[in-house]
This record gives sequence, structure tokens and C-alpha cells, in this order.
Amino acid sequence: MASEKALDIEKRSMAIIEQEVGKHSYNELEWIIVKRIIHATADFDFARQNAIIFHKDAIVSALSAIAKKCAIVGDSDIVLAGLNKKSLNDFGVRCVCNISDASIAEEAKKLNRTRAEVAMRKTADDIDNGIVAIGNAPTALYEVIRMVSEGVVKPALIIGIPVGFVSAVESKEELLNVNVPYITNKGRKGGSTVAASIINALFGMYRERKS
Repeated sequence: MASEKALDIEKRSMAIIEQEVGKHSYNELEWIIVKRIIHATADFDFARQNAIIFHKDAIVSALSAIAKKCAIVGDSDIVLAGLNKKSLNDFGVRCVCNISDASIAEEAKKLNRTRAEVAMRKTADDIDNGIVAIGNAPTALYEVIRMVSEGVVKPALIIGIPVGFVSAVESKEELLNVNVPYITNKGRKGGSTVAASIINALFGMYRERKS
């Protein structure tokens, strides 16, 4: 009963979003993701033209990776905490985040780097052919971009949507020059909740295709 009520609330919420946004510039699949972001944040700025930027292969590549039971690497525990647990279990997708490991903090201090940078580098095997979701740390996004340019990894999808005032905008602009599928946005907005909502939207698409 409770789940039915929750689904009804979600359905009504999505209808409100559709009504308030009206016409938009996103295609059908992109709009599913953008709508999920707005649902998670109540921020209609994400509906603006090109507020969310999709690489042409982003969605297809991500769905293919999910089908192959890829890893999802987050830059914070909050990203992974926001993922739909039923989908993770149903699809056999692994979650990876070692930002809180003591060894990461120790190595970051020794190398005079951020924990986010070291954590990304340490998860290279999981990032390769996987989905990396960055909603918090621009330094994590910069590190993944470096790893791609070095030929260390080739992710199926980079969700690069860090929030903040220092390097957030610049790191997203740098991502636009990377030759791998990505989903990002313009400006300072973003966050772990946004990154998780993008993956949950992709899970929903995958489930729909399987049924």
C-alpha cells in the first residue's frame, strides 16, 4: 500500500514537472533524465535549453554497460547511497567508492593530492568500461579526464556534474573535449543527488527495455 502511494506521488510530481516546463529542447530519452533531475532537486533551471549536456552516445553506451553488469564508481558515498537498491540488485551492478578509506587519505597526504584524485586513480579498473558518477569533487573529474587522455581508462559514461564555486565550471568545460560519452551541465549547479538521479533514470530506461 505504501509503495503504491509513493508511486502515485511520483507520478503526480512528474505530471507537475511536465506542466510547468512545457516545451523544451531535449529529446525523449534525454528528457527522462532531465525530468528525474528536476524531481530530485525541484530545480527547474535544469530544464533550460542545454542546461544538461549529453554526448551523442551517452545513453546508448550507459545502457549497454548496465547490461554487461558494469561497475558504478562514485566520487562520494552520497552518490552511491542515492542509487535505487532494487535496480542494483536486479541488474547485478557493482558500486565502488573508496573516498573514505584510510589508505586513500594517507596516500593523498603523502602525494599532496586530494583524496578524490587518489580515489579515482585507485579505481581505474572499475572505471574502465564502467560508469563514473562525479557530483561533488571537480578534482575527481579532472583526474578521470587525465586518465582518459593517458589511455588508462575508457569509461562507458562519465557523469561529470560537480557542484561548487572552485573549478566546478571549468572541469565540466574540460569534459566537453573528452572523446568518451558524458553527461554534464553548465554552471555551478550539480551535486551528488543529481548524479544519482541520472543513474536512476538510466536504470528505469534499462528496466523498461527489458520488460
